[in-house]
Amino acid sequence: MEPISPKDFGTLPGTEDWRVISDGANAYFRTGSMAAGARLVHAISELPDVDAHAPAVDVLRDGVTVRLVTYTDDYYGMTDRDLELARQISTAARTLGFVAEPSKVQSTVVCVGALQREDVMPFWQAVLGYERRRESADQDLVDPLGRGVPFWFEQMEEPRGDGGGAIHLSVWVPIEEAPARIAAALAAGGHMVRDEFAPSWWTLADAAGNECDIGTIEGRG
Repeated sequence: MEPISPKDFGTLPGTEDWRVISDGANAYFRTGSMAAGARLVHAISELPDVDAHAPAVDVLRDGVTVRLVTYTDDYYGMTDRDLELARQISTAARTLGFVAEPSKVQSTVVCVGALQREDVMPFWQAVLGYERRRESADQDLVDPLGRGVPFWFEQMEEPRGDGGGAIHLSVWVPIEEAPARIAAALAAGGHMVRDEFAPSWWTLADAAGNECDIGTIEGRG
């Protein structure tokens, strides 16, 4: 198993359908119906050795989202086995006549701020029924069944507002989708809070001050 950086993954042949965001390489295939989507899932299930590195598959009424990531005790990211499986899945989708729509790919992370992460992580782990991500157990909680969005715990240097913590969202999108997403948010009444970390992320807020990051893998290695 050879690691592949998020930036390099998208430059390799056969990954045109895929976009690496916060939770691995993602692809969305427009199928037009759940029944057609089920045919794609069946084709994926018949790929060689797929059970040894099974993808996360979400079947909806008009398409299928597939996510690939390698998750071990000391690594979370892309590897050569994700690359090979991505190529095989794209080939299976094309054989069935399904087209990938990279613009539909995104993921969401809930970001919880605290002066001491360990003061709040056990609470959220308990109420959510989550587990600690193995390679970043002091920062991240994940759903062991893959249903809910991950929680990332931010170490705050000082309390916000009246002394409490802070929760905001982080929405990860392909880099080419970020400008349109930001423009839409601004046109809908939002405002830019900070952009000094762009193009890795921009922080926007609604009229009440609730914040959301628009994040990409650009500049992250």
